[in-house]
Amino acid sequence: MKSLKIIGKNLGAILFLVGIISLAPVFVSAWFGEFGSILPFIITSLVFLSTGLVLNHSLKTNEEQVELKHAMIIAALGWLLIPLISTIPFVLIEGFDFISAFFEGMSGWTSTGLTMVESEVHITHGIQLWRSVMQWIGGIGVIVLVLAVLTRPGTGAFMLYKSEARDEKILPSITSTVKRIWWIFMLYTFAGAVIYWAAGMPGWEAINHAMTAMATGGFTVVDGSIGAYGSPVIDLITIVLMMFGAIAFVSHHKLLRGKVKEFFDDVQTKSLLFVVVCGIFILTLINLARYTEIVESFRYSAFQFVSAATTTGFHTVELEVWEPSSKLLLSVAMLIGGAAGSTAGGIKIIRGTLLFKKIKWELMEIFAPKRGMFSRDIGGKMLSKEDAADEVSEASVILILWLIFLAAGIIVVSTTTSSGLEDSVLEVSSAQGNSGLSTGIVDIGMNPVAKFMLIMNMWVGRLEIIPVLVLLRYLFFGNSSP
Repeated sequence: MKSLKIIGKNLGAILFLVGIISLAPVFVSAWFGEFGSILPFIITSLVFLSTGLVLNHSLKTNEEQVELKHAMIIAALGWLLIPLISTIPFVLIEGFDFISAFFEGMSGWTSTGLTMVESEVHITHGIQLWRSVMQWIGGIGVIVLVLAVLTRPGTGAFMLYKSEARDEKILPSITSTVKRIWWIFMLYTFAGAVIYWAAGMPGWEAINHAMTAMATGGFTVVDGSIGAYGSPVIDLITIVLMMFGAIAFVSHHKLLRGKVKEFFDDVQTKSLLFVVVCGIFILTLINLARYTEIVESFRYSAFQFVSAATTTGFHTVELEVWEPSSKLLLSVAMLIGGAAGSTAGGIKIIRGTLLFKKIKWELMEIFAPKRGMFSRDIGGKMLSKEDAADEVSEASVILILWLIFLAAGIIVVSTTTSSGLEDSVLEVSSAQGNSGLSTGIVDIGMNPVAKFMLIMNMWVGRLEIIPVLVLLRYLFFGNSSP
C-alpha cells in the first residue's frame, strides 16, 4: 500500500501540472476566433487537473522516499495516462475515433511525429499548438518538467529523473540540472523561431517548427513538412536545430560556457557527427540513381538522414518512392538514434559506441601479450574490466529487448497492412525510435490493430523498455517476487 501511495502522489503531481499546461491552446483558440475549440481544451484541462488532485490527495502519504522501482512505474503510467487524456481535443474538435486520437496523443508526447492528421493546414490553430506543445514538453520529458517546477531535493528526485532514461548531471543537484536543461532548451527554441522567421517563414509556423525541431519531434503545421518551403536555407536551419536537439544537454552547457573544444570532444557528439557524415555520404551515393545531379542527391539525402539519425521525422521528399536500400539505411539510423541526455530517441548513440568498443577490446585482449595490460575507456573515462563488462551488458540487454519489440511490431504491421517488408521495417523503426519518418503506411484509415501495435512501440521506445517491464511486473506480482 505504501508503494501505491508513493506512485499515486507523484503521478498526481505530474497530471496536475500537465493540466495547467493544457490551457495554453484555449488562449490561442480565442485569439484566432476558433471559439468551438475552447470548451474541449477546458474539458481536457479539467480532466488532467481533477485526476491529478484525486491521485495526489486520496493516496497522500507522509513517505517521500521514491525508490527506482516507484519512479519507473510512475514514468510508465504517466506516459500512458497523459496521451490517453490528450485524446479529448482530437475526438471533440477533429472528430478522430478513439484509437486514432490515442495514436496522435502518444506520437505527440513521445515526440515521435507519426500522425493521423491528413492535412495540417486544415486543423485548428489550437490543435496545431497542442500538437507542438505535446512534442516540446514530451521531447525533454514530463518528469523533467515537474522536477523543474516543483522542486524535489534528495535521492527521490534523482530516481524520478533517471526513470525517463536520464542520469547526466550538468550541475551538482538534480533540481539545478533540470532547470539548466530547461533554460538551454528554451533559449535554443527561441533562437530557432527567430532564425526561421528571418529566413522567411511566417511567425506562427516559425514558432511551431522551432518547438518540434528542438524536441526532435517532427510535427508540422503545413502540408508536406519542411519540403513545403522548397528552401535550401530553411532546410539547413532545420538540420542544425535537429542536430542540436540530438546532442546531450551537458554538451550544450559546455558550448554555451565557451568550451567549444570540450563540446566537440564529447564521445557522443563525435560519434553522432561520425554517423551522420558517413550516413549522408552513403545515402547520397545510393540516391544518385534517382537524382542524377549529385548536389540534388546530397541535399535530399542529407536532410532525410539527419532527420532519421536525430529521430526528428521532418521530411523534404516522399520516402515511399526511394529504393529499399535507402529505407533500410534510414531504419538503421533511427534504431541508433541520438545522444543520451538529449531529446532524441533510439537506443542512443552511446550504447552503439559501447558495443563497437567491446569488439575492439575483445580483439585487443586476444592479441595482447601474455599478462599484458591495456586500457578500456569510453569518452576519456577509464573503466576496469568488470565495469566495462557491466556497461556493455546493460547496452546489450537494451538492444536485445529493443529488437524483440521491433520484430513484434514488424510482424503485426506487415501482416495487417499491404505494405512491403522494407516499408514495414522503416515504419516500425520510426515508431519505436520515436522518429516520425513514414512511407505512407500510417494514416487514419490504417488497420486498428496496426495502430495499437505502433502505439505500444512508441511507448516502449520512449521509455527504453525497462520501466514498461517494471510496470508489468508490478501489476502482476506487486511487491512480491514472481
